This record gives sequence, structure tokens and C-alpha cells, in this order.
Amino acid sequence: MTAPETSGSWAVLIPVKPTAIGKSRLDLPGADRVTLARAIALDTIAAAAACPAVAQVFVVTDDGALVALAFDIAGLRFVSEDDGTSTARGIDAAIAVGAAAAGDGMPRAALLGDLPALRPEDLELALTAASGIERAVVADAEGTGTTLVTARPGTPLRTAFGAGSFGRHIGLGCVPLTIPEGSTLRRDVDTVDQLEAAAALGVGPRTSRVLRAQTSR
Repeated sequence: MTAPETSGSWAVLIPVKPTAIGKSRLDLPGADRVTLARAIALDTIAAAAACPAVAQVFVVTDDGALVALAFDIAGLRFVSEDDGTSTARGIDAAIAVGAAAAGDGMPRAALLGDLPALRPEDLELALTAASGIERAVVADAEGTGTTLVTARPGTPLRTAFGAGSFGRHIGLGCVPLTIPEGSTLRRDVDTVDQLEAAAALGVGPRTSRVLRAQTSR
């Protein structure tokens, strides 16, 4: 049996759509959707970068403004979603590009970029639990979607994100991780109601600033 990976050994891949087209359902009155979407992504990225189990964060995006705004987050590697080899688009295609950049010599985790309340310790708990499993998956708060998919070294990272993705990931051989219902790792955000639920958990500083500005108007 292979020993579980030690602290600081994981590569985390975070796909982020260009915010001009991402988060189309996140229409918060008084807040600019693009600014809010970038803030959510940056808080997610910062939490992943701060996780003790993570050695490298790969952000897969073609949003140049997001790259510029991430100047104060250490330990990031940006990868263009357009790798010049495929016209395929979408989260899974972006993750595949990130996985190719990371290689398969270390454990990898595909993490959604819309977890503004994510705490590094919640991610660390999941990665520690996943370290002894070939492939693992974490369900979202609703139990039907997915926020995290992992693969051990040498094991291809396979993802099938989108509506109802949790069942598809089980079909791909992923083992569900038992993560507390209230974990910040499970609270992804696509709608205003979900953003309110994340805010109740405590969102990161960038998202918090956008929400404070919105409420002060």
C-alpha cells in the first residue's frame, strides 16, 4: 500500500471562466456581476494557496484582469485555457489543460473557483482524507453537484462537472468523501440564494468588500 501524501504535496487546479461570460445567474442588485465573480474566484484561489496541504495552485483562465488582480496571492501558476491544441471549451476541458501542466507525479485536485467562503482547513481536511484513495469526490451543499475531484499520483484525473455531476463522478470511479454538511468546501455559488448561504458562513475579504459596497448603496 502506498503511504498517504504528506503535507504540502498537492497540486490544485482551479478553472475560472472569463468573468464576462461566467456566473450569468449571479445577478445581485447593486453589484457589478463581473467584479463580484472575480472577487469570488480570487477568494477561492487565495484559500487554496493558503492550505498547508497544497504545494502548487494552477489557475486555468483566459481572464487577464483576474491574473493582474491576483498579484498579492503567493504560490500561483497561471495556465491559459486555450492551449492551442483543442477548440473544446468548458470546465472539464480547462481542467484537462491544467492537469497536463501539472503532470501526474503528484496528487491533483480539481477545485471549483466559486467557493468564496472556503477555509484552508476545510480543504486540507478533504485532501488528507483523499490521500489514501485512488479517486475521490466531494458533493456540493445540495448533494447533486461537485466541488472537488481528486486523483492520486499516476492516476488520470477524470472530471464531469455540470448539473448532476456528483453521480457522474461516482460513475467514473470516484469515492465520495464524508465531509461535514456545513463545510465551506461544499458551498459553491451560482445564484444569489447560494451567495447568501456562503455569506452566512463568512466569505473571503474580496467578496466581502463587494457585498459591503452593494449594501451601502
